[in-house]
Order: sequence, then C-alpha cells, then structure tokens
Amino acid sequence: MKKSHSQIIETTQLWIERFVIGLNLCPFARHPFRNGKVRYLVFDGDNAEKLTENLVMEINRLMETTPSVLETTLIILPDMLDDFDAYLDYLEVAEFVLAELDLESAVQVASFHPDYQFDGTTPADAENFTNRSPFPMLHLLREDSIDRAIEAYPEVGDIPAQNIETMNNLGYLRVKKMLDDITGQN
Repeated sequence: MKKSHSQIIETTQLWIERFVIGLNLCPFARHPFRNGKVRYLVFDGDNAEKLTENLVMEINRLMETTPSVLETTLIILPDMLDDFDAYLDYLEVAEFVLAELDLESAVQVASFHPDYQFDGTTPADAENFTNRSPFPMLHLLREDSIDRAIEAYPEVGDIPAQNIETMNNLGYLRVKKMLDDITGQN
C-alpha cells in the first residue's frame, strides 16, 4: 500500500531523529530539526521535468526565506529514482540547475538514497548507511549555514571517518535492521 504524504514525512523525520541525529552522523542537523526549520516536500510522480521545476522552486524558496524561518529543505522522492544509478544521473541535473541559477556558492545538494553505495564498497558494507535513507532524497543546504556549522565544529573533516567507524562498529545487519524498523520493512 502506498504511503500518504504525512506517513512519508513521519518516516523521514523518524530517520533523521534516530539515524542522522541519534547516531550523530551530522552534528549540524539537531538545531534545524528540533526548531522546525526543515521543509519536507514530497514529490509525487516520476517526471524528471516536473521534478526539475520543483527543484528550482525549492531552491528559490530557500534563498528567499530567512534562515530563522527555513534552514534546509528535503525533497523526498517516494515514486522516482529508485534505481541508484538513475538517481546519481539526476544529481548531475541538480548540480547543473544550481550552475544555471548561479547558486553553486549559495546552495549545496546532499544526496541520500535507500541503495546508496560509495565507490569502492559493496552493497553490504555498513558504511554505505551513512547516506542511506528511507526514500531517495535531495537535501538542499545553504552554504552559509554550512560555513557557520564548520566554524562551530572545527573538526568537520573528521565527520566522514567517524561516521564510517560508527556504522562499521554497529555492523551491516544491525544498521540494516535499524533502518528497516524505521521504514516498517521488518
């Protein structure tokens, strides 16, 4: 049965709370999440052109809204880009859109996907779960916010290695079960 928008957002929020914040994968996520400064857009459909139109609208919304109201946006794609390679191809489109809008230095697109796999890893490597999510997502981040977070957390360069260590210490089966519990696939 297809999940409603509210169920998709609830699942995404649970993932952020238990995974991203709970495992401290992103020390910068807690503040915008707890203070309601995250916009969740569930994109219906599977049309790349419509997705790109929505992407442009959301980038503009992010740039036009003060960070005290809106810090970051998650575009959630429950019906599109299930194939990880197709998702990676679309990330190139997203980067092109930022370039066309002349906003590469203002907005960053972070990537999350249920089948995320880093180069040089196997699907069963636990470290891939640092970027695995319940649904394919495009995470729009303000570069200014990233810069402020880096100032407050000077060891930012250590985060990827710490995340890999966390996931590897938990192990593939445990981390997979954690994500399955969030998505209801247990």
